[in-house]
Parts: sequence; C-alpha cells; structure tokens
Amino acid sequence: MGVRGALVLAAAVVGVVVVMGVAVAVYAMTVPEDTDEVSAFWTAKLSDLALLGTNTNENEAVRFLREYDVQASVMCNRFMEASWDFNTNVTDFNRRKMLAQQMEWAKFHREKWTDATSFAWKNFTNPDVRRMFSFLTVLGKVALPKEKMQELTELLQSMKTTYSTAKICRYDSRLRRLPSGDYDYLSDFDAMDSDNEIPCIPSLNLEPQLSNIMSTSRDPSELRYVWRAWREVAGKPLRQQYLRFVDLANEAARLNGFSDAGEYWRSEYEVDNFEEQLEVLWEKLRPLYQQLHAYVRAKLVDNYGETVVPRNGPIPAHLLGNMWAQTWTNVMNLTIPFRGRTTVDVTNAMRRQGYTPLAMFRLAEEFFTSLGLEPMPISFWQNSLFQKPTDREVVCHASAWDFCNGFDYRIKQCTEVSTEYLFTTHHEMGHIQYDLQYRNQPFIFRDGANPGFHEAVGDVMALSASTPRHLQAIGLLDNVDESFETDINFLYAMALDKIAFLPFGYLMDKWRWEVFRGDTTSSNLNTRWWDMRLSIQGVSPPVPRSEEDFDPGAKFHVPANVPYVRYFVSFIIQFQFHSELCKAAGHQGPLHRCDIYRSQTAGKLLRDVLSLGKSRPWTEALQRLTGGKSNKLEVEPILEYFAPLQSWLESQNRGQLIGWRESEAIVQPITTSNVSMITGVILACIAVLLLLALIFIVVRRVVRSGKAKTPTQGT
Repeated sequence: MGVRGALVLAAAVVGVVVVMGVAVAVYAMTVPEDTDEVSAFWTAKLSDLALLGTNTNENEAVRFLREYDVQASVMCNRFMEASWDFNTNVTDFNRRKMLAQQMEWAKFHREKWTDATSFAWKNFTNPDVRRMFSFLTVLGKVALPKEKMQELTELLQSMKTTYSTAKICRYDSRLRRLPSGDYDYLSDFDAMDSDNEIPCIPSLNLEPQLSNIMSTSRDPSELRYVWRAWREVAGKPLRQQYLRFVDLANEAARLNGFSDAGEYWRSEYEVDNFEEQLEVLWEKLRPLYQQLHAYVRAKLVDNYGETVVPRNGPIPAHLLGNMWAQTWTNVMNLTIPFRGRTTVDVTNAMRRQGYTPLAMFRLAEEFFTSLGLEPMPISFWQNSLFQKPTDREVVCHASAWDFCNGFDYRIKQCTEVSTEYLFTTHHEMGHIQYDLQYRNQPFIFRDGANPGFHEAVGDVMALSASTPRHLQAIGLLDNVDESFETDINFLYAMALDKIAFLPFGYLMDKWRWEVFRGDTTSSNLNTRWWDMRLSIQGVSPPVPRSEEDFDPGAKFHVPANVPYVRYFVSFIIQFQFHSELCKAAGHQGPLHRCDIYRSQTAGKLLRDVLSLGKSRPWTEALQRLTGGKSNKLEVEPILEYFAPLQSWLESQNRGQLIGWRESEAIVQPITTSNVSMITGVILACIAVLLLLALIFIVVRRVVRSGKAKTPTQGT
C-alpha cells in the first residue's frame, strides 16, 4: 500500500472514530423528527379477521352474546372486588389475589374471543349485534401468550405500587447541604456523623402532604426540593420497567392487528384521523393559552424576581402550584386580577362551616338529583372510601368504580376539604352517574361513548356548581355581584384550571404515542418529554434533567397505563355539553354565568345522551346532544366561554412577549448523561491519538522518500 493509500485508509478510520465519538457524546440530546401516522378506523382493521368466521347463524350469535353478558358481569365483578381490596389496602397478599383474578379475567376473555371469532359477524343484519362483535373480536393485551400476559400484568402492578407507596423526606432549609449549596435530597436515610446531616426516614406521601406543599409553599428552594425528590423516588426507578412495558404493549397491539399500542388506544375514538384532529384543535386553542401563560409569568416575575422566573422564557414547573404544572389554580392568590373582589375559592368557608368529605359528596349528589338524575345507591355510601385511612397504605389517586352488577358503585378518594376537592368530587360522581345511566345496556355497551365523554360528565356539573351565583345559593359565598371585575376573577380562576391544563393533556399521550411508534426510544425518553413540555406547554424543569431520569413516570397515568388524551378531549366536550344544556335550561346571557342547577329539562337531555353508553358511536351521541347540529369536537363553545377573559388578557399583556424563548429558561432541561459524555470523550481522544500517529508516519515516509531521490527543480 502506498503513502496515499495509507493516508486515505487512516483518514477513513479516524473519521469513523471521530463520528462515533461525537455521536455518542451527544446521543442523549438527539431527538428524532416527528412522523405523523394516520390511525385507521379500527373496525376496518378487523375486516380480514371477520372473514375467518364461518358460522352465519345470527340467532346462535345472539344466544352467545346473552350468555356472554351474564358471564362477563360475574367475572368483571370478581376482578373489581379483588382490585378494590388491593387499591384500598396495598399489601403483597392483596396484590397476589388481584393478579390471580386478573389472570382468570384474561383467560375468560381469550375463551370468549375464540368463540366470537367463529362467527361471520360482518354479514349479520342487526347493527347492534355487529357492533358488539366488533368490540369482542379485539382481544387487547390478553392476545399475548400466557407467560407474557402474566409478565405484563405483574409489571403494571409493580409500577403502580412503586408510585403509590413512594415517600420522600421533609425539607429542612438549615441542614443537609452539599458543598455547592444545593439541598442534599439524595443523602442516605441513616444517621450521619456530620453535624450538618440529620437522619431521614421518608414519611411524606404525594397525597396529601406533597400536594399541599406544592400548592401552598412560596419558597422556591422548598418547591424545587419536593419537585426533584418526588421524581427521584416515583419516576426514576420505573424507567427500565416502562421500556419493557412498551415492548409488551406493542406486541399485544400487533397481535390485534394494530401497528402499535398507540394506534390501539386511538381506536377507541372510531375516527381515522384522530391525531390530526387533535392538532387542529390545539392550534385553535393555543392563542388563548399563550395569553394566559404570558400573564401568569409576568405575575410570577413580580413575586419571585427574574433570577427565578425569566421574563420572556418558559415558566419553571415547580412554581405553578401543582406537582406536574398541569393546573395552576393554586397560584390564584399570587396572580389574581382584582384583589378584594369575589373569587370562587371557598376552602375557608367550607372549613368554617364544618364541611367533611362526606358532606362534600352529599352536596355533589344533590346537584345531580336536582336535574332529575339518579341518587347514589345505598351501597355507594356503605362501601366507598372518602378519606385516606391512617392504618394502611392505599392508592390515593381519585377514581370511580363500577362493580359490573348494576347496583355496586364506589368512589375511592383521599378527600381534603378544599375547593379543588369539591369540584373533583363532582367529577368522580359524574363517572358514577354515567355508570348508572347506562347500567341497563348489555355489558359490552356499559362504557362511555368515548373515553373523553366519561371524563366530561362530572366536569359539566362543576361548570355550573362553580359559578359565584351557585356558590352563593348553597351558602358558600356572600355578597356576590355581577361586575366586570367579578366576572374576570371567576373566568381567570376557571382558566387556571381548564385552559392551563390543555397543553399538558395534549402532550402526555403525544409523547407516549411517539414512544410506542419507536420515534422516541430509550436514548431520548426524557429528552423528548422535556422538548414537548418546553415547546407545547412553555414550562421548564427547576433542575437539570438527564436520560438517567424518567420524569413522565412521576405522573400516575404513566405507570398505571391510563391513556391521558381523554382529558384533553373531555375539556373540549364538556363545554359543548355545557352550551347545549344551558340552552335546554333556558339560560339567557353570557355562557360563563350559566347554572343548570334544578333544570329538569337539561337533566333529561343529559340522561338521553348518557343512557346510550357505548351502543352508538360518540359522533351520534354528540349529534343527539346538539339536536343534529354537530357530530364532531369543536372549540367554539370553550372560546365563547372564555372570550371576555381573552380580551382582558390581551389588553393586560400589551408590550409583553406572547409565547416564550426556550433558550431563556433558567435551567436548560436535559444534560448529557455521564456515561454518554465519558464514552464520547474517550472515543474522541482515541481519534486524536490516531490522527497524530498518522501524521507522524506520513511525515517520516515523506522525509525518507526525499532522501532517496534526486530533487526536482521547481518553484
């Protein structure tokens, strides 16, 4: 090989090593381009499967469905009982019992799926029968082999248990400091020899202790510590488990004919361009959100200063009154538009009047019954869990439970006496009300028209129950006026809940869909998460994050595998519901002042829609609600509701940057992990050494060649 050949080869080798070094060094920073895939209308995905069935006897199919209805109700009830026992008493014994019952439930599903797919149901004449079979012939995660199904079930329960039992130590500003001055939240829980260390036994749960700190503390250092420590114990340990979960969930989805688990989730909405629809809806809502963001940021700058909150950058996530910055209602007292005027915070009034969690549930029930809807059954009051027990661990995340037998319905909620929990109580009871309304449907149809419908029902009630006039009518507010200032205060408080939530509700599943598709991988899980939090929501972490962290896992719905876009959908649908129910109630005036309390006409319209369950596509249910005027998600009602506030915000924000500059974040979200950086540096050093060696060899050869030959004359 000549000098030129050696030079080319060596250069190539060095080039490869350099590229490898650079690539590894920045690997954790790499974010793949977003790719949009259109989810196909899910029943069409099963057309080929339908043709596999040869039994054309429709009468026999109907008998099969009747038997399934009875058997499924029994099996579902057994599983719900076991699940309730675990969620209200987190022990290994209850976990094993629940997992065993879940496997029995899965075995039952597999057997009935085998029976269902023997029918040529696509050719049946009864549309209800065809619709029931279209659901039955999707096996879900039960399609996995038994061993993997067992693994997936145990994996989910393990992640939920880690999350639900996570605890952190108390913050003490005087102690536990690192040389840098930062709080030592990672120090061992054992007693330390140093005078600057204290023994720590983790004792603070998310509910209620950490949530209370995040909502009431105004100390940025304490908030930063709690934000950081929670993610250390609740999110970070789940990273590897979640990656395995993604593999299993995708395998199950593909066995059902879907490309990945994200497409399987989206199939519940029964439309073929759901992702595109969501993007269009968000773009229409984004200007209102950005106005709210700009106003809140300016107020936080006034309170904390520009060294804590950047004037034109994203808002640090720990300062917004919520562990995930998903709603901002708890910064109302820092940012209220008109002090001294009426607000809808009735926490103090409830506590003065001696409200208990039970009284809050009774108040919510009275709202539903005033519309002519169902009272809660006796078993509800006997079996529900309204307060956090002191003698055992429970999964505190609020939830409503249908025990599949037509009479046993419960709510599990670690209720605190506060305005926020009052409206959460309405929300959870809305789920039960929906369950009650469709309880006479066949088992397969006992569900919401789409997941967002279920979430919206209780919130629709809260839109009325939270109006100043209504709170005055039930004795929780005094001296309510209908001045401009009162309206703005009320709408602003509602926006801190409803509008502030929208980008978070949108991006949670946008991130997960990318993970399921493989667009986001193990190399950039946290990077992509914070890329979305920055670009869509305009919030940044209070401390640097890396790919060793797993911040999405610090939100319940991720380890619990609960799809989240339903909440985004529900926040749109509830205003469509509210608009139509207000018309039925004969309301005159601005939409935000409407209170449907005691309107039997509005109650009848709502009952007619809810009683359909899942027997008809949600587009038809929406069409029934609107009297045929609309069968799709529309943002006009929510924009109408907040129109006075948006105009006011625009006037207040003149001269302010609307939006945010990501580069001006106080803390840049993602730092390259140590492993990636060290590997990159090592490879880069090797490349430099090879390059120096190459230069040395080439120079020596040139020198020797020059000595052996007669020089050529030249310039």
